[in-house]
Amino acid sequence: MLRRTILAFLFALLAALPARAQDVTLTAFAAASMKNAVDDINAAFTKATGIKVVSSYAASSALAKQIESGAPADLFASADLEWMDYVAGKKLIKDDTRVNLLGNRLVLIAPKDSKIGNVTIGQGFDLAKLAGDGRIATGDVKAVPVGKYAKAALEKLGSWMAAEPKFAMAENVRAALTLVGRSEAALGIVYETDAKVEPNVRIVGHFPENSHPPITYPVALTANAKPDAMKYINFMRSNLAKTIFETYGFTFLIKPTS
Repeated sequence: MLRRTILAFLFALLAALPARAQDVTLTAFAAASMKNAVDDINAAFTKATGIKVVSSYAASSALAKQIESGAPADLFASADLEWMDYVAGKKLIKDDTRVNLLGNRLVLIAPKDSKIGNVTIGQGFDLAKLAGDGRIATGDVKAVPVGKYAKAALEKLGSWMAAEPKFAMAENVRAALTLVGRSEAALGIVYETDAKVEPNVRIVGHFPENSHPPITYPVALTANAKPDAMKYINFMRSNLAKTIFETYGFTFLIKPTS
Protein backbone atom coordinates (compact mmCIF):
# COMPACT_ATOMS: atom_id res chain seq x y z
CA MET A 1 0.00 0.00 0.00
CA LEU A 2 2.82 2.40 0.92
CA ARG A 3 4.65 1.65 -2.31
CA ARG A 4 1.53 2.13 -4.46
CA THR A 5 0.84 5.48 -2.81
CA ILE A 6 4.41 6.66 -3.37
CA LEU A 7 4.43 5.57 -7.00
CA ALA A 8 1.11 7.28 -7.70
CA PHE A 9 2.51 10.50 -6.23
CA LEU A 10 5.74 10.25 -8.21
CA PHE A 11 4.03 9.50 -11.50
CA ALA A 12 1.76 12.48 -11.00
CA LEU A 13 4.81 14.69 -10.54
CA LEU A 14 6.46 13.23 -13.61
CA ALA A 15 3.42 13.30 -15.87
CA ALA A 16 4.48 16.60 -17.40
CA LEU A 17 7.97 15.36 -18.26
CA PRO A 18 8.49 13.93 -21.74
CA ALA A 19 9.59 10.33 -21.66
CA ARG A 20 11.77 9.40 -24.60
CA ALA A 21 12.00 5.78 -25.54
CA GLN A 22 15.52 4.43 -25.62
CA ASP A 23 16.92 1.04 -26.26
CA VAL A 24 19.08 1.31 -23.14
CA THR A 25 19.07 -0.76 -19.96
CA LEU A 26 21.24 0.15 -17.00
CA THR A 27 22.25 -2.25 -14.25
CA ALA A 28 22.48 -1.10 -10.65
CA PHE A 29 24.10 -3.15 -7.89
CA ALA A 30 22.62 -1.95 -4.60
CA ALA A 31 22.78 -3.02 -0.97
CA ALA A 32 19.84 -5.25 0.00
CA SER A 33 18.51 -2.67 2.47
CA MET A 34 17.93 -0.22 -0.38
CA LYS A 35 15.56 -2.45 -2.36
CA ASN A 36 12.20 -0.78 -1.74
CA ALA A 37 13.50 2.74 -2.23
CA VAL A 38 15.62 1.94 -5.28
CA ASP A 39 12.75 0.04 -6.92
CA ASP A 40 10.69 3.23 -6.67
CA ILE A 41 13.57 5.38 -7.91
CA ASN A 42 14.03 3.08 -10.91
CA ALA A 43 10.34 3.36 -11.79
CA ALA A 44 10.44 7.14 -11.53
CA PHE A 45 13.68 7.38 -13.53
CA THR A 46 12.31 5.21 -16.33
CA LYS A 47 9.11 7.26 -16.41
CA ALA A 48 11.14 10.46 -16.77
CA THR A 49 13.76 9.27 -19.27
CA GLY A 50 12.60 6.08 -20.98
CA ILE A 51 15.79 4.40 -19.76
CA LYS A 52 15.23 1.06 -18.04
CA VAL A 53 17.11 0.08 -14.90
CA VAL A 54 17.56 -3.47 -13.65
CA SER A 55 18.76 -3.75 -10.05
CA SER A 56 20.57 -6.57 -8.31
CA TYR A 57 20.27 -6.56 -4.51
CA ALA A 58 22.57 -8.40 -2.13
CA ALA A 59 25.04 -7.78 0.66
CA SER A 60 27.52 -5.06 -0.29
CA SER A 61 30.33 -7.57 0.18
CA ALA A 62 28.80 -9.97 -2.36
CA LEU A 63 28.15 -7.19 -4.87
CA ALA A 64 31.70 -5.86 -4.57
CA LYS A 65 33.11 -9.33 -5.21
CA GLN A 66 30.82 -9.74 -8.22
CA ILE A 67 32.03 -6.44 -9.67
CA GLU A 68 35.60 -7.58 -9.07
CA SER A 69 34.83 -10.78 -10.97
CA GLY A 70 33.62 -8.81 -13.98
CA ALA A 71 29.87 -8.77 -13.46
CA PRO A 72 28.30 -6.08 -15.69
CA ALA A 73 27.11 -3.21 -13.50
CA ASP A 74 26.76 0.50 -14.17
CA LEU A 75 26.36 1.69 -10.58
CA PHE A 76 27.34 0.37 -7.17
CA ALA A 77 25.57 1.46 -3.99
CA SER A 78 27.16 0.07 -0.83
CA ALA A 79 25.85 0.03 2.74
CA ASP A 80 29.27 0.91 4.09
CA LEU A 81 32.43 2.72 3.11
CA GLU A 82 34.70 -0.30 3.33
CA TRP A 83 33.29 -2.18 0.34
CA MET A 84 33.23 0.95 -1.80
CA ASP A 85 36.85 1.53 -0.80
CA TYR A 86 37.54 -2.07 -1.81
CA VAL A 87 36.32 -1.64 -5.39
CA ALA A 88 37.89 1.83 -5.58
CA GLY A 89 41.24 0.34 -4.62
CA LYS A 90 40.96 -2.03 -7.56
CA LYS A 91 40.10 0.83 -9.96
CA LEU A 92 36.61 -0.57 -10.58
CA ILE A 93 34.67 2.67 -10.07
CA LYS A 94 34.83 6.21 -11.40
CA ASP A 95 36.15 8.05 -8.38
CA ASP A 96 34.84 11.42 -9.50
CA THR A 97 31.25 10.13 -9.36
CA ARG A 98 31.49 8.77 -5.82
CA VAL A 99 29.33 10.41 -3.16
CA ASN A 100 28.23 9.50 0.37
CA LEU A 101 24.50 9.63 -0.34
CA LEU A 102 22.57 8.15 2.58
CA GLY A 103 22.57 7.45 6.29
CA ASN A 104 20.60 4.95 8.39
CA ARG A 105 20.11 3.76 11.98
CA LEU A 106 20.79 0.43 13.66
CA VAL A 107 17.85 -1.11 15.53
CA LEU A 108 16.93 -4.17 17.54
CA ILE A 109 13.81 -5.96 16.31
CA ALA A 110 11.57 -8.78 17.49
CA PRO A 111 8.66 -10.65 15.90
CA LYS A 112 5.51 -8.52 16.00
CA ASP A 113 3.81 -10.84 18.52
CA SER A 114 6.89 -11.17 20.77
CA LYS A 115 6.45 -10.57 24.49
CA ILE A 116 9.70 -8.60 24.55
CA GLY A 117 8.96 -4.99 25.38
CA ASN A 118 10.83 -1.85 24.45
CA VAL A 119 14.38 -1.78 25.80
CA THR A 120 16.96 0.92 26.37
CA ILE A 121 20.23 -0.05 24.73
CA GLY A 122 23.29 1.26 26.54
CA GLN A 123 26.52 0.27 28.24
CA GLY A 124 26.25 -3.22 29.72
CA PHE A 125 23.13 -4.06 27.71
CA ASP A 126 22.50 -7.79 28.26
CA LEU A 127 21.41 -8.92 24.81
CA ALA A 128 22.12 -12.58 25.54
CA LYS A 129 19.71 -12.58 28.48
CA LEU A 130 17.06 -10.76 26.47
CA ALA A 131 17.22 -13.40 23.72
CA GLY A 132 16.74 -16.23 26.21
CA ASP A 133 16.83 -19.55 24.38
CA GLY A 134 16.23 -17.87 21.04
CA ARG A 135 18.60 -16.83 18.30
CA ILE A 136 19.69 -13.33 17.27
CA ALA A 137 19.75 -12.65 13.54
CA THR A 138 21.97 -10.20 11.69
CA GLY A 139 24.28 -10.20 8.68
CA ASP A 140 27.56 -12.07 8.71
CA VAL A 141 29.67 -9.99 11.10
CA LYS A 142 32.84 -10.69 9.11
CA ALA A 143 31.64 -9.24 5.82
CA VAL A 144 28.05 -7.96 5.64
CA PRO A 145 27.84 -4.28 6.63
CA VAL A 146 24.89 -4.60 9.03
CA GLY A 147 26.68 -7.43 10.81
CA LYS A 148 29.86 -5.42 11.10
CA TYR A 149 27.95 -2.45 12.51
CA ALA A 150 26.13 -4.78 14.94
CA LYS A 151 29.33 -6.39 16.21
CA ALA A 152 31.04 -3.01 16.60
CA ALA A 153 28.11 -1.72 18.64
CA LEU A 154 27.90 -4.76 20.88
CA GLU A 155 31.64 -4.77 21.49
CA LYS A 156 31.54 -1.13 22.53
CA LEU A 157 28.58 -1.79 24.82
CA GLY A 158 30.26 -4.83 26.39
CA SER A 159 27.60 -7.23 25.11
CA TRP A 160 29.31 -9.13 22.33
CA MET A 161 31.06 -12.02 24.09
CA ALA A 162 27.95 -13.27 25.89
CA ALA A 163 25.69 -12.82 22.89
CA GLU A 164 27.96 -14.17 20.15
CA PRO A 165 26.99 -17.88 20.55
CA LYS A 166 23.34 -16.99 20.00
CA PHE A 167 23.88 -15.28 16.65
CA ALA A 168 22.45 -16.58 13.39
CA MET A 169 24.53 -15.04 10.61
CA ALA A 170 22.55 -14.26 7.45
CA GLU A 171 23.84 -13.58 3.94
CA ASN A 172 22.37 -10.06 3.96
CA VAL A 173 20.19 -7.79 6.07
CA ARG A 174 16.94 -8.78 4.36
CA ALA A 175 17.63 -12.45 5.09
CA ALA A 176 18.11 -11.55 8.77
CA LEU A 177 14.87 -9.58 8.67
CA THR A 178 13.05 -12.59 7.26
CA LEU A 179 14.31 -14.84 10.06
CA VAL A 180 12.77 -12.53 12.65
CA GLY A 181 9.59 -11.98 10.63
CA ARG A 182 9.05 -15.75 10.55
CA SER A 183 9.80 -16.02 14.30
CA GLU A 184 12.81 -18.21 13.49
CA ALA A 185 14.89 -15.79 15.54
CA ALA A 186 13.84 -14.13 18.79
CA LEU A 187 15.66 -10.91 17.97
CA GLY A 188 17.44 -9.28 15.08
CA ILE A 189 19.78 -6.38 14.44
CA VAL A 190 18.94 -4.60 11.20
CA TYR A 191 18.62 -1.11 9.79
CA GLU A 192 15.67 1.03 10.78
CA THR A 193 14.59 1.24 7.14
CA ASP A 194 14.31 -2.55 6.90
CA ALA A 195 12.19 -2.79 10.02
CA LYS A 196 9.79 -0.20 8.63
CA VAL A 197 8.95 -2.23 5.52
CA GLU A 198 8.41 -5.59 7.26
CA PRO A 199 4.97 -5.83 8.91
CA ASN A 200 5.88 -8.98 10.84
CA VAL A 201 8.51 -7.32 13.03
CA ARG A 202 8.62 -4.40 15.41
CA ILE A 203 11.44 -2.23 16.68
CA VAL A 204 12.17 -2.80 20.38
CA GLY A 205 15.30 -0.66 20.69
CA HIS A 206 17.63 1.78 18.93
CA PHE A 207 21.40 1.45 19.21
CA PRO A 208 23.17 4.65 20.27
CA GLU A 209 24.63 6.27 17.18
CA ASN A 210 28.01 6.62 18.92
CA SER A 211 28.20 2.88 19.56
CA HIS A 212 29.25 2.07 15.99
CA PRO A 213 30.75 3.78 12.93
CA PRO A 214 28.28 6.05 11.11
CA ILE A 215 26.06 4.04 8.76
CA THR A 216 26.93 5.54 5.40
CA TYR A 217 25.83 4.52 1.91
CA PRO A 218 28.26 5.64 -0.82
CA VAL A 219 27.27 5.37 -4.48
CA ALA A 220 29.44 5.52 -7.60
CA LEU A 221 29.45 4.62 -11.26
CA THR A 222 31.54 1.62 -12.20
CA ALA A 223 34.60 2.03 -14.39
CA ASN A 224 32.76 0.52 -17.36
CA ALA A 225 29.42 2.27 -16.85
CA LYS A 226 27.37 3.16 -19.92
CA PRO A 227 27.22 6.88 -20.78
CA ASP A 228 23.54 7.08 -19.78
CA ALA A 229 24.43 5.91 -16.26
CA MET A 230 25.48 9.48 -15.47
CA LYS A 231 21.83 10.51 -15.82
CA TYR A 232 20.88 7.79 -13.36
CA ILE A 233 23.35 8.74 -10.64
CA ASN A 234 22.35 12.38 -11.07
CA PHE A 235 18.73 11.33 -10.61
CA MET A 236 19.67 9.53 -7.39
CA ARG A 237 21.05 12.84 -6.12
CA SER A 238 17.92 14.83 -7.01
CA ASN A 239 15.13 16.28 -4.87
CA LEU A 240 12.78 13.61 -6.14
CA ALA A 241 15.15 10.84 -5.05
CA LYS A 242 15.57 12.59 -1.71
CA THR A 243 11.79 12.43 -1.21
CA ILE A 244 11.75 8.72 -1.96
CA PHE A 245 14.68 7.83 0.26
CA GLU A 246 13.35 9.89 3.17
CA THR A 247 9.91 8.29 2.81
CA TYR A 248 11.55 4.96 3.58
CA GLY A 249 13.48 6.37 6.52
CA PHE A 250 16.92 7.03 5.06
CA THR A 251 18.81 10.21 5.84
CA PHE A 252 19.82 12.11 2.70
CA LEU A 253 23.38 13.28 3.34
CA ILE A 254 23.94 15.69 0.47
CA LYS A 255 22.35 18.81 -0.92
CA PRO A 256 20.13 17.71 -3.83
CA THR A 257 21.53 18.58 -7.22
CA SER A 258 18.19 19.35 -8.87
